[in-house]
Amino acid sequence: GLGIPADPLFRSRDSIKNRIFIPINRNLDMAFGYLMLFSVLITPVIMVGFGLVFLKDPPKSINAAYGYRTKRSMRSQDTWDFAHHYFGKLWLVCGLVSIPFSLVPVWLVVDKSKDVVSLTGLIVLGLQVILLLTPIIPTEKALKNIFDEFGRPR
Repeated sequence: GLGIPADPLFRSRDSIKNRIFIPINRNLDMAFGYLMLFSVLITPVIMVGFGLVFLKDPPKSINAAYGYRTKRSMRSQDTWDFAHHYFGKLWLVCGLVSIPFSLVPVWLVVDKSKDVVSLTGLIVLGLQVILLLTPIIPTEKALKNIFDEFGRPR
């Protein structure tokens, strides 16, 4: 460009820097991608786990500490038992279905920049929250259809 000879020492240092730091940055991005891959599995695994617990060994009695606790589900022991079985089944299915739908998008970008991985992970986690909460609606509708306002079967 300006007729100034290139400094071979500077070029050498730049080359060494690029050989050292670029692979480190790339490895950190990959590590972040794999961390996100693990992170997007947490919600589905919790849904599957609690789905199984609510199906196989739900809380025996109505309590304010643990379980599917809504006004309708806590009206009677029958509503409590029904809600846990119904909600547990939905969470189990939703959790199992969400595992591949969570892994695939992140797996496709696991080697991309942190920004791409972060955005993908954020979208997946947002969809997981929707899937996490959506089973409340059919569970409450089923409780309303099967039980009266006092928790007695219709």
